[in-house]
Amino acid sequence: MPREDGKVGMYTCGPTVYDYPTIGNWRTYVLGDLMYRTLKYLGYETNYVMNLTDVGHLTGDNLGDADTGEDRLEKAAKKERKTAWNIAAFYGEDFVDGLKKINIFKPTVLCKATDHINEQIEMIKVIMSKGLGYVIADGIYFDVAGYELRGNKYGELSDLDQIREGARVDINPEKKDPRDFALWKFSDTVTQRQMEWKSPWGVGFPGWHIECSAMSTKYLGDQFDLHLGGEDLKSTHHPNETAQTEAATDKSPFVKYWMHGAFLLVDGGRMGKSMGNAYTLADIEKKFDVLALRYFYLTGHYRKQINFTWEALAAAAGALSRLKKMSADWVVGEEGLADYEERFKAAIEDDLNTPNALAVVWEMIKSDRPESAKKKSLLKFDEVLGLRLDEATKLRSYEATNLNKEQIDEMWKKRIELRAEKKFKEADEIRDKLIALGVKVEDRPLK
Repeated sequence: MPREDGKVGMYTCGPTVYDYPTIGNWRTYVLGDLMYRTLKYLGYETNYVMNLTDVGHLTGDNLGDADTGEDRLEKAAKKERKTAWNIAAFYGEDFVDGLKKINIFKPTVLCKATDHINEQIEMIKVIMSKGLGYVIADGIYFDVAGYELRGNKYGELSDLDQIREGARVDINPEKKDPRDFALWKFSDTVTQRQMEWKSPWGVGFPGWHIECSAMSTKYLGDQFDLHLGGEDLKSTHHPNETAQTEAATDKSPFVKYWMHGAFLLVDGGRMGKSMGNAYTLADIEKKFDVLALRYFYLTGHYRKQINFTWEALAAAAGALSRLKKMSADWVVGEEGLADYEERFKAAIEDDLNTPNALAVVWEMIKSDRPESAKKKSLLKFDEVLGLRLDEATKLRSYEATNLNKEQIDEMWKKRIELRAEKKFKEADEIRDKLIALGVKVEDRPLK
């Protein structure tokens, strides 16, 4: 149950905008969208907040210590010969564009770390005033042991008690405890940073974790209902976020419910740029409708790893296409099918069990029940699934049935040209019109 009857406060850790998100990242963002849609479907008023990390996320996070390494935005700026601000703006805009492509509702608040530096500094001031922050050579650090001595528990979401500093990174001898983490990092006096701010402790930039605490509490209050993110954030980011927030607010628990999406495998193994399989939405668009990826995500439970292959995506694309074609000519009825709607509702209420929800959809579609009732329920289900199943119905309403063969052939040729030019959005629009005219369109992956 939510803290306030009928209302939910929800936060998702969004992307670090230094590069294109991978399809592994997009699984987490689709999870957030599914949860938001589900809450709306069930009648809750949801205040949905997502952050864009555009400063402070260091490369040491890959090695087990998020307080070391280069700032990802600064590193990308050097590589692309742009400013860090340009990098953040470009990839931030790309992310917003990606939300539209994969049919994710834009959160109520989409906030940037760099727009909330003052809020982060103010929260650090409060933590310092309570004796839970200390200064060392490279920044301000949170005192985990001191936090625990005051009766608090640290790291309940993870196995932090099993983590040993120095396994993959050099030990920082100035830290009081290996688990302590940066609240504020001082700028290197040798290397000029592009993103830095004045603070009571010196010029620098915020640690990675503090932004989520400052922004979530600003928009959702000191305590709220639901926090989402990828399972990689369970080890340090979310425990650190919890500790510093509860230290600053003196309120516990910071969050009532946590949801962590499992990793996405690729061809049975891990995804990585060095392996050439860190696919993005642009890679998907070259071969399939992006919504096929959304359908693919729905086939696995969010807590379990699923294995991405191009064959699996092709199967998802085929299933989505069949679903649209089977229902395209059905007229929407006044009433749906209450029994199927109850089963669908039970599936999504069961820890967002989307595989079971899809099974209900297909069982209903193949049943001998009235088509108009099936269509009514199907469109209702799509309020959660987000597969744009209403588009097939809209396409059938085109008053273009008087096109002759030459006109259709011209449309076909134009579509081939657009695909060759990788103008897939425009090509898909022509494809949809052709399908609406009854022309069979079968896409094969471009070579």
